[in-house]
Amino acid sequence: ISFNCVDSSLSSLKNCQSYINTGMDIATRVALDLVESLNDVEEVNSMENVMLEYAAMDRELNHYMRAIEETVNQMKRDKPENIPDLQYLVKEKFTALQSKNSDSDLQRNEKYIYFKDQLKEMRKQFCLQSDNNDNEGIEQIDEDIAVTQSQMNFICPITQMEMKRPVRNKVCGHTYEEDAILKIIQARKQQKKKVRCPKIGCSHADVKRSDLVPDEALKRAIDSQNKQ
Repeated sequence: ISFNCVDSSLSSLKNCQSYINTGMDIATRVALDLVESLNDVEEVNSMENVMLEYAAMDRELNHYMRAIEETVNQMKRDKPENIPDLQYLVKEKFTALQSKNSDSDLQRNEKYIYFKDQLKEMRKQFCLQSDNNDNEGIEQIDEDIAVTQSQMNFICPITQMEMKRPVRNKVCGHTYEEDAILKIIQARKQQKKKVRCPKIGCSHADVKRSDLVPDEALKRAIDSQNKQ
């Protein structure tokens, strides 16, 4: 049995998945824009609903691709004399996978988790800035202290300079300049050694490239501070 057509279809489905990922990235940026411009909470929540819809599409696509792959692998193992109804077999496996769906599946979607994390950080950064602006006339004396504390969070623990492209470690939550941490990871990899988190006091001793995600919220806060 030739599965060239099936392989071609799987490739097309994976392209569809990349479009879903792009849509989720755009929805995340729009939500961060809304928080930065202090827009209505309902508008931000509507973007969360969009993310959940994308997560549902991603889950359905994953199940369908898995059903196809399992069916093909089964055919390759069994090598039946007569070609079975592949469409029926795929549908049967797909239905079985879909029957186990739950809302918690969507909340475990990696891009949805990133969306929630960045939204939380964005609100923290820009609500604090907003509060500082509101109290500017009342607590003028504390302004320099507040700015200094805020800027400390903008400093990379590796370069000791303000970050331009901050990335956050999903494991320990610390942030670094992207180029700086990647150079360390690459150097340690060549030495076949693990990378300890450069943040003083952090016990995380195995920083991996796959654990690093762009910290868009922090980058926006840094840019906003510099504009002020």
